[in-house]
Amino acid sequence: MPTPGVLPPPVAALVDAALVAELTVVDSRGRPVSYPLIPLYDGARIYMTSSALFSKKLRHIKANPRVSVAMTDPIGVPAQPFARATVQGDAVVHDGDLHTDWERLLPLWRAKEPVIEKFVKMRFGIPLFFERSVIEIAPTRVTYWAGGDTSAPPQVFELAGAG
Repeated sequence: MPTPGVLPPPVAALVDAALVAELTVVDSRGRPVSYPLIPLYDGARIYMTSSALFSKKLRHIKANPRVSVAMTDPIGVPAQPFARATVQGDAVVHDGDLHTDWERLLPLWRAKEPVIEKFVKMRFGIPLFFERSVIEIAPTRVTYWAGGDTSAPPQVFELAGAG
């Protein structure tokens, strides 16, 4: 059984390669709603950031922390070899200091998207973009399709004790 909360190596590699993933939350009517976001992984948790201004996704997560992160698109997930995965987990929104708390993710963000450095340098010119909350996801279950073929049975990893 995998270590609690830690993604299996091929799934961790997929998250690391993903430039965009689909964060799915449950809205107030119980319906799934998906948002494209950049996934960042530190070896134990998946992180995403969101503008705090008028963010429905943050309200939805606070009301129901059960979320999923899917990596499905070969362009958004330029992994070699390509695969698909869905990570289910429990999310927490960190929205203490919207101006600086997200900065702890900058090393992960820079590694994935070096252009962020240019935007960080311009942060006072685009201040609303940098009022960000951090979404922290503790993985609990993973569904993985090697080769990306979703018509084949997936591997399923229960990350017991995650969170």
